[in-house]
Amino acid sequence: MADVAMSGPAALSGRKMRNGVRGIFAAVLLSLLFIQPHHARADEDAFAGLATTQFNTIASSVDQIAQQGGSRALPVLRALADRKLFAAREGDGLFIRTDSGWEDARSGASASPDEETLRPVRVNNRVRLAVVAAEAELELVSGTPAERQASANVFYQRHDPAMLPAIDKALSKTDDAALKDTLLNARVAALLSPGAPASDAQTQQQAVAKLKAAGGLDARGVLAQASTSEALDPATRKAAEAAVSSIDFKLKLWGFGQDAFYGLSLGSVLLLAAMGLAITFGVMGVINMAHGELMMIGAYTTWLTQKAVLSLAPALGSFSLILAIPAAFLVCGALGIVIERGLIRFLYGRPLETLLATWGLSLILQQVIRSLFGPTNVAVITPPWLSGSFHLGGIEVTIDRLAIMIFAGVVMAGLMLVLRRTPLGLEMRAVTQNRRMAALMGIRTARVDALTFGLGSGIAGLAGVAVSQIDNVSPNLGQSYIIDSFLVVVFGGVGNLWGTLAAAATLGVGGKALEPLVGAVSGKILLLVLVILYIQRHPRGMFPLRGRGVES
Repeated sequence: MADVAMSGPAALSGRKMRNGVRGIFAAVLLSLLFIQPHHARADEDAFAGLATTQFNTIASSVDQIAQQGGSRALPVLRALADRKLFAAREGDGLFIRTDSGWEDARSGASASPDEETLRPVRVNNRVRLAVVAAEAELELVSGTPAERQASANVFYQRHDPAMLPAIDKALSKTDDAALKDTLLNARVAALLSPGAPASDAQTQQQAVAKLKAAGGLDARGVLAQASTSEALDPATRKAAEAAVSSIDFKLKLWGFGQDAFYGLSLGSVLLLAAMGLAITFGVMGVINMAHGELMMIGAYTTWLTQKAVLSLAPALGSFSLILAIPAAFLVCGALGIVIERGLIRFLYGRPLETLLATWGLSLILQQVIRSLFGPTNVAVITPPWLSGSFHLGGIEVTIDRLAIMIFAGVVMAGLMLVLRRTPLGLEMRAVTQNRRMAALMGIRTARVDALTFGLGSGIAGLAGVAVSQIDNVSPNLGQSYIIDSFLVVVFGGVGNLWGTLAAAATLGVGGKALEPLVGAVSGKILLLVLVILYIQRHPRGMFPLRGRGVES
């Protein structure tokens, strides 16, 4: 009885405690029942923060929209980025301006808001960065393959540790090898960045090795930052420093490759400009200072052809450049024959007088074009299939310059075919080697001169078509190329196409190689001095013709 009596108050106290715990649990349960729907509604209306005027709230709302996802997330974020998202001045209404009117941001349904009560959603740099990150996060999951790759590149370039959950989520849902590799690079870059969660030394060094293998400026930036970060293991910092040195060496090699590409593209332009001059100078001994103006006329012919095609058959606008190639050749070739028949044929055997006469002709042609089309530049549109670029390792290859290189090769191959496989080519070679003997053999040298000058002028027109894609088209266009063209012809060997090719490539690559060392102007001067010194030792150029007798 005593035990029972003593246990009574204790039992009562225990029952009170249990009842109190049950009461607290019930209160918490009731609060969850009532509060949880409220939070769910707040999550569902993540767009409400966009209707405020506070930048921090708008940026937070953008992050919340990205985490929540949904079919309306990307359209709203893109509208915000394009400044097409508007909020009601009163309430939390959000509307997107479209080409056909307005739509509700939350539902996508057509809407008819009072435009006077709307204001654009405010955007600053923080909001823009939040939108870029949110779009990338959403596109990683629901975008097209191209959008997903672009979003992965955004993550890689930003290397923000806060994006690690999104990166891990995207990695678990993709089987694309290229996309997965970019995401892995983004993940290790984020792990090595300030603010990243703590990781062991082995994980850090594996991240360094992954970025070292990736290479490039983005990886170098992350590794350079990691090499001085006190939050990382000392061995990791040392490995990052060695990786930076390795990437710098590779970037320097790729830089040489990039300069070589630019040099070859410049050489291809010089080759196109000098091929016609090599023929006329080699066969007739005419110093044609109007050759650059024939290039300029070829460029204007390209512009006129493009305008005609766009006005008569707009659907063929993308092919106007292809149509301009024969047009420029025929126009400039016909003009060359007229020039030869009306001026040059009276000056054979007097090279200095041909120089003065053609220089005066170049001024006349410039003034004619200036009077017809004005002194300002004209816009030659680059067709879509010549736009853009692609990467070959660490070299960025622009499609327009690559196309000019291919075009120059095709023109040279066609010219070689004409010279070696046609009766005109045989006669031209005979006149080049010995004009008097060719005349005694019955070759009409006057006809050969006219056709040769026309052929050289036509090739100058083709050079104008190519130059119109990379240079300003104006009456002064030819002046930029005439001196370099003569330099190529003399350096390579007068009248020799293989010498012209070698000289154009040498001057193009040599000029681009000297630019980073001594500057563009000083590099050109130094290159000119080197060419002069070479010609002093080899007056007939790199590839002189054998048995040439123009003056005989």
